[in-house]
Amino acid sequence: MRTVIAGGHGKIALRLATLLANRGDEVVGVVRNPEHRADVEATGASVAVLDLEQASSTELAAHLEGADAVVFAAGAGPGSTAERKDTVDRAAAELLADAAKEAGVRRYLLVSSTGVDQEPDPDRGEVWVAYVRAKKAAEDALRDRSDLDLTVVRPGPLTDDPGVGRVRLSAGPLERTPIARDDTAAVLAALLEAPDTAGLTLELMGGDDDILEAVAAVRP
Repeated sequence: MRTVIAGGHGKIALRLATLLANRGDEVVGVVRNPEHRADVEATGASVAVLDLEQASSTELAAHLEGADAVVFAAGAGPGSTAERKDTVDRAAAELLADAAKEAGVRRYLLVSSTGVDQEPDPDRGEVWVAYVRAKKAAEDALRDRSDLDLTVVRPGPLTDDPGVGRVRLSAGPLERTPIARDDTAAVLAALLEAPDTAGLTLELMGGDDDILEAVAAVRP
């Protein structure tokens, strides 16, 4: 399997690239900053340097040729502006969808966030509000596309704790519980091998279910 990960230097993306490369998949990480090349290559992935806020869909599609799936794991990151929450967390996700269509790639995993169905708390500031709204807008825009086999994954609060290989995964609401980025990446890797989960929006939290069993349980 050939998978292209947008936001290839992100914490989840680097973990996912390592898992995929270790199982023999071909992985490409799309990064904006060329100084991040070595970190991505250390996972076993190759690198495409491209600014998702500036590139055209055709430029991005050139890096998707021959791919079986794409993963959107990009984000404007801490300290960014409200404007960049929209240009990265929403617009870049849509750009990846446009590029995937041009390249003939249907499978798309979108890393979103829990809680996006609720109105964001304004007391947390305009950047937080913009982040939640951008994630929700990205989900809505991608769900409306008939050219994608889309699975949306909504992790709970993310931690850098070592993964335990156990989670809660559900197409319905879950109690908010921290989840390790290690385990989030492992769930994404499993979902890439479960194309019949296309069409699902999955809440992901820390829990007690084996990851492969959790993915099997949500499959139609």
